[in-house]
Parts: sequence; structure tokens; C-alpha cells
Amino acid sequence: MLKSLFIQAIVFFTIFQALSMFREVDMLSTGDVVTQQNISLKTLDNKTIELNPIEKTTVIYFFAPWCQICHMSISNLQAIYEKNDHINVIAVALDFVDQKEVFEFSSQHQLTFPIALGNEQIKAQFKIKGYPSYYVIDEENTVVAKSMGYSSEIGLFLRTL
Repeated sequence: MLKSLFIQAIVFFTIFQALSMFREVDMLSTGDVVTQQNISLKTLDNKTIELNPIEKTTVIYFFAPWCQICHMSISNLQAIYEKNDHINVIAVALDFVDQKEVFEFSSQHQLTFPIALGNEQIKAQFKIKGYPSYYVIDEENTVVAKSMGYSSEIGLFLRTL
């Protein structure tokens, strides 16, 4: 009985990994340089932020305020931000109706990291096809990890190492 459960768990894990890899095929590739020029976006608090990493690994997390998986996983990103000074976190809101919708999402989850207001150009440049999607970018602006869908706190952290 235990052997059967173990085999089922391995099959489930293998299928899950294969589906994850298939979804991520259209994203930027690991090893790609994100851009040679600075990408500036307006933030929710009316400042300007650069998406290019500065002196530390950066997680750029793309979300839509209406996305239920984003609502479930954003607290994991907040935890990474609070617990790890060596990791920079930037969330980029996409496919929102108005800034109020993004503000309500941020307030509901008590987010303290920068929330940038994205646009269709950024969505295309980062090849965002679903939410949430994120990239881990190193100091040289190179993609070192990527994912689409729910990510646990430990999963996010391990990708930043």
C-alpha cells in the first residue's frame, strides 16, 4: 500500500513538473539578458522605479489584481522581501482597469515592496502570458530563474540562490 502511494506521488510530481515546464516555454529563457537599457515604470506611490537589478538579486513578479492565484501567492513574495535583505522584490501590475484596483490589491495584502504599474509594452518585453509570472534576475541583468503560477515561499527563496 505504501509503495503504491509512493509511486503515485512520483507520477503526480513528474506530471506537475512537465506541465510547469510546458507553460514556461514561451517565457524569457534562463541566461537571457533582460535589457541593456534601463526600464522605468511609475509606482503605485507615484515614484519611478527601475526594473534593472541594482547590486543584488531581484525578483520581478508580474501579477493582475483580479488573478486568484496571485491573491494566494503574494504573501509568499512579501515574506521573501521581509526576511531577506540580499533580495530585491518588485511587483509589476498588469491587465488592471485602473490604479485603484491595484491599490486595493496591495492594501488587502499589506504589501511593503514597490508595486510598479506595467503596460502592454512591458508585458510583451517580458513575454508574460499568464499570472502570476516572475523572473529572478542577477546583478548582471541575466535571468537566473523563472516561473509561472503559484510559488511557495521556499520555492521562491530557492530560486534566488
